[in-house]
Amino acid sequence: MMTGTRRALGALPRLASGLAFVAMILLALPAQAERLRELASFAGVRDNALVGYGLVVGLDGTGDRTTQAPFTGQSLTNMLSQLGITVPAGTNMQLRNVAAVMVTAEMPAFARPGQNLDVVVSSVGNADSLRGGTLLMTPLKGADGSVYALAQGNLLVGGAGAAAGGSSVQVNQQGGGRIANGATVEREVPLDLGANGGLLELQLQTDDFGTAQRAVSAINQEFGRVVASARNARVIALDGPLDPNARVNFMARVENVQVTPTEEPARVVLNSRTGSVVLNGQVALRRAAVAQGNLSIVIDSDVDVSQPNPFGNGQTVVTQDAEISIQQQPGTLKVVEGADLMEVVDALNSLGATPNDLMSILEALKEAGSLRAELEII
Repeated sequence: MMTGTRRALGALPRLASGLAFVAMILLALPAQAERLRELASFAGVRDNALVGYGLVVGLDGTGDRTTQAPFTGQSLTNMLSQLGITVPAGTNMQLRNVAAVMVTAEMPAFARPGQNLDVVVSSVGNADSLRGGTLLMTPLKGADGSVYALAQGNLLVGGAGAAAGGSSVQVNQQGGGRIANGATVEREVPLDLGANGGLLELQLQTDDFGTAQRAVSAINQEFGRVVASARNARVIALDGPLDPNARVNFMARVENVQVTPTEEPARVVLNSRTGSVVLNGQVALRRAAVAQGNLSIVIDSDVDVSQPNPFGNGQTVVTQDAEISIQQQPGTLKVVEGADLMEVVDALNSLGATPNDLMSILEALKEAGSLRAELEII
């Protein structure tokens, strides 16, 4: 009896024709004027993350196994004691309709007590599903440890599943869900814009001296006087009015000022996990020659079984033979050059490289000084 096993290490599949790599290409359009609200935001006007720990009840036997997640039983005991119910010491509560969860929410700026927030509920134990559960009152705390909202309500879980006879099927994920308007704000985040003599700060989304200078000029032109000054490549100081109503009108005018941002620097982004390659419109290639060839290691393994004659008093022996060969695909030098994005794409396509090969080529071109772009690997 003989069996054969063949393994190829390092061999990369080749595309028969057409594009030799799969890449997302961002075609750069001429810079256009945009509203400042798309490019910047006022300092302090931001969302605040809230988090809390709670219990989901009412599950149909799909909750935590308390023997493997003891904190669920401890949490239930503590909650019952706060409601005036004493659980005898040493009681082993085998409840499969309760699950321990983490509750998260985003509290927007200027939120006031009584407003509602959407919350996300995620299992932290070994619950099979949170479908059909109800979240009990859960305090949501901010970074300072203070309670800013209370969450409670019925979960909406997008996943579903069933199991019987050793077989199971599941659609989407069932360990998490959402509660629309499931939290009520109990405390606002202190925020007083312009408290320092009406001084406001406008923060650009990216560090760019050119865009900051253009924004300052556009704002001052809009108001007909000097109200804006750049502190650095990201922060712009604004001299706003002291009256709250006038300050809101002032900020609204600033947000609607039209500014033409400077062009983004040339950049190539490589995703090492998915093989995606992204080039923006500023990428260029100086003249260079590239040769690419793959190295393959092929291992052939054969197993032989030797059996003695029926009355030979011998023993069955299994032997294995392996044959290893190394192959290298030929590669010829090809000239690559491109002054704009499409020329760069055509030059790289002509190499016939796979995404993984292309990553190595781009890194080599960067080291050689031919790739005129920032190389970022994520």
